Amino acid sequence: MTPMQKPSRAIALVLVSLTAGLACPVALAQADTAKATERCESAVSETIRRMRGREAKEVQFLAARRVLLPAAEDETGIKGEGRYRANGGGSVSFTYSCAYSAASDATSGVMFRETGAPRSAPEKAFEPDLTNVSPEACESAAAAALKKQHPRVARINFGSDSRRMQPGTNGRVELVGQGSVERAAGMNLIPFSYSCQVEPRSGRIVEVKTSE
Repeated sequence: MTPMQKPSRAIALVLVSLTAGLACPVALAQADTAKATERCESAVSETIRRMRGREAKEVQFLAARRVLLPAAEDETGIKGEGRYRANGGGSVSFTYSCAYSAASDATSGVMFRETGAPRSAPEKAFEPDLTNVSPEACESAAAAALKKQHPRVARINFGSDSRRMQPGTNGRVELVGQGSVERAAGMNLIPFSYSCQVEPRSGRIVEVKTSE
């Protein structure tokens, strides 16, 4: 080994030692931050469940809204936002704050504040089983009802483009539509509307209504 190589190796060893020495505090700081976050969010979750009981489910925290603030020499303050699912299926947003002591590995000053009323879950789309539901059967029942009201009825027309299905009562399907009726020969056609309450599983028409 030449005299020029010895100083180079010594400098390299010094640089490695300095790099390792700098990495240790960084790694420790990251570990402390992760522990502070874990402890505080766990404490906030427990507080919410204790305060709201069974109403609070699936507590979640928004990482993008989390802020860490040095509170003292061995303490870290955390503020952030989150949400939990309420019994009705909607979500409730909240803000929170907490302090974590690395020396005692304990939290303090845990607070949360709900920031709004529960947001309702989106309504489920109306998707009835239409296997046994027949618009034609509804129109036949409506025609029979009109003939009963007007024994001399001459003509009944149904507008197929006016047919519509919507939720009925007690889990039934309601068919609604419009048409025109000639109540006796030679009379003018007048418009009418109709509706049928149908049991979707059997297709049975429970109720028929007409209105002129």
